[in-house]
Amino acid sequence: MVNRREDLWLRRFPQAGDAPIGSRTAADCELVCFPHAGGSASYWRPLAVALAPAVDVAAVQYPGRLDRLSEAPVEDLHRLADLIAEALGPPGDRPRALLGHSMGASLAYEVAVRLARLPGGEPRLLVVSGRRAPSAARGRKRNLNWPVDDAELVSRIRGLGGTDAMILNDPELLELILPALRGDYRALASYEDTPGRPLSCPVIALAGDRDPHATVEDVRGWGEQTSGDFRTRAFEGGHFFLNDHPEDVVALIRGLLHAHAT
Repeated sequence: MVNRREDLWLRRFPQAGDAPIGSRTAADCELVCFPHAGGSASYWRPLAVALAPAVDVAAVQYPGRLDRLSEAPVEDLHRLADLIAEALGPPGDRPRALLGHSMGASLAYEVAVRLARLPGGEPRLLVVSGRRAPSAARGRKRNLNWPVDDAELVSRIRGLGGTDAMILNDPELLELILPALRGDYRALASYEDTPGRPLSCPVIALAGDRDPHATVEDVRGWGEQTSGDFRTRAFEGGHFFLNDHPEDVVALIRGLLHAHAT
């Protein structure tokens, strides 16, 4: 039975035939994707189209953006993970994998931990991208007051390179996305991971070889979060290296799903 709370949290895109927007498809497996801070479900649309029809990509839509613009952002990553895990529930009759980039990687991990507590709920695969491993983050002092102001926040977002400059340069568009950005970065500033080795599924960590915020060495520590298989894959590029290698990323994710989740 489909959990109708999925309708609030998940966005599916037209994939094949006459399937309506948002509907599940008869795919071999489900891939749940988590956007970066300030991002929306639409970030994963190209991946969803490329993987169709074999994979049903469901992208998480956080509160405070696009069709959920009227909702207040959730400024606690653990609370956000609780809500998403509750909406997802067990995977049902087909395997499920999780994929998250940057903040979305931490959130995908926390959701995986919560699903693993349910009978048969642990995902077959977790892919984390562009995010320091919890062990690497623990060694760094957190600034709970960051960002101090909007100018500093926008400067940070501009430096990451993942947001269209047209949006950042347009005062009206910027005003629309600032509440979500503030909320996401407050959630990141206060976040502490679930400790220990709570997962047994394979974990794959992706990194950009020129990403100063999540170096290749930083992401290698993700192996400490699972008792299952672990490996890393480095791409040429900065924090949003996924945008620079769309075909390679699609091929990698397709291969991983075939190996671990079908």
